[in-house]
Amino acid sequence: MSLTVAALVGSITVFVLAIFLGFELISKVPPTLHTPLMSGANAISGITIVGALILSNAAFNDGDPGVAAWLAFAALVMATINVVGGFMVTNRMLEMIAGKKRKGGE
Repeated sequence: MSLTVAALVGSITVFVLAIFLGFELISKVPPTLHTPLMSGANAISGITIVGALILSNAAFNDGDPGVAAWLAFAALVMATINVVGGFMVTNRMLEMIAGKKRKGGE
């Protein structure tokens, strides 16, 4: 499988357009919706974990783990840290909101 210059330029173009589109979409989100938005982003990182597991399994089964296998392992570690940390932050935010509701309702 070889990477042509046209495919590389096309991939970089899509990546740059996705950066600008993501920035525009996120900048339009009101501050009250940032926590649910981050929770959704953490769930998407779970999909990254599945992809990294599949890629690392395929790379390590070849017998000679190369750069792709180690990059998949690094992606697995980073995505796991992101998911766990993100859900911990979301849990803290929800506890703060639940605490305010209890104090206000009493």
